[in-house]
Amino acid sequence: MISRFAGSLAFNAVWFQSVWFCTVLGRDQFLPLTIGLLLLHIWLVHDYRAELRQLAVVGGIGIMVDAVLSAVGVFEFSGSVLVPLWLCCLWLAFAAVLGRSLAWLGVRPLVAAIAGAIAFPLNYWAGLRLGAVEYGYSLPVTMAILAITWAVFLPLMFLLTARLAAASDNKGVGS
Repeated sequence: MISRFAGSLAFNAVWFQSVWFCTVLGRDQFLPLTIGLLLLHIWLVHDYRAELRQLAVVGGIGIMVDAVLSAVGVFEFSGSVLVPLWLCCLWLAFAAVLGRSLAWLGVRPLVAAIAGAIAFPLNYWAGLRLGAVEYGYSLPVTMAILAITWAVFLPLMFLLTARLAAASDNKGVGS
């Protein structure tokens, strides 16, 4: 019963929003709760090894992109870190929703690109307004950089998520 509930789209969406609020609003202060939510997710999934692989690969791409954006001055985080730990946790959580509550978007690459161009800049802007990040460039330049970046990377993240899921399914077939 728990795993069916935990696998539901509604649970996954609410879980992700909880992680988002913990990371963006609470940042380092809510890090133990954020990590607890990530561990809960891992505990509830059917195949934790496949899930860890997806979180590492797909979440790692998000972390890498943010690290590059930070290194070139688009983002500035407190403590002069490239990517804070709370943001790494947010990327891991985001990787968990791509094949679940956001899966409908993954089968529409053009819509995913448009969503990436709109949703990601808006999320980072919310982070700016909430004091989680500062921009190194003007608002219009930063938003344009983020729109272009995530219009390209979001569809690629969906593609990678699908390929990892297919590889995981194929392992189970021959075993």
